[in-house]
Amino acid sequence: MEQQQNTPGSLSWRLSSHPITLLCFLAFRISSLLVYLFGMLFTENLVMIFIITILLLAADFYYLKNIAGRRLVGLRWWNEVDPQSGDSHWVFESSDPATKTINATDSRFFWLAMYAQPVLWIALAILALVRLKFIWLPLVAIALVLTVTNTLAFSRCDKFSQASNMAGSALYGRSLAGSIASNMAGRLFGR
Repeated sequence: MEQQQNTPGSLSWRLSSHPITLLCFLAFRISSLLVYLFGMLFTENLVMIFIITILLLAADFYYLKNIAGRRLVGLRWWNEVDPQSGDSHWVFESSDPATKTINATDSRFFWLAMYAQPVLWIALAILALVRLKFIWLPLVAIALVLTVTNTLAFSRCDKFSQASNMAGSALYGRSLAGSIASNMAGRLFGR
């Protein structure tokens, strides 16, 4: 039997630069969905399933925002409130591409899990509506708020990072058109 070669960017956790971070990230992402879907098999207590799912969603939100995002794709975000005016604004941070190389496998796992989870929660919301299980809708709404917030924030952070990298590389000698083309090609064909 011919053994398939694991190429950079393939979905194999063994190719990750940070396998423990990646596995914890995936475990948090999957565990809240599994408890929501299969919790009723182990207990009839809706309150316990609700609480455990919320705790797992909160742990996923925290771990993704503060640890996994920074280690896997070099991105981080937070929200600051101006004490004078009370205005809130998001702050985005990305690692310097000259000092940190992002592993293609980590990046693929990260973005796939990032966009898949809100889609799955939307499907579960539709399923709860169709089955007339309105008691589950608050939990699904909380899950959607947490997962969509992280997804939007990291997407904006990535766009901010790409814009900063293009401006920096154009400033330091590369042409702006070449910089835009290489970033677009990298985004389309495997980062």
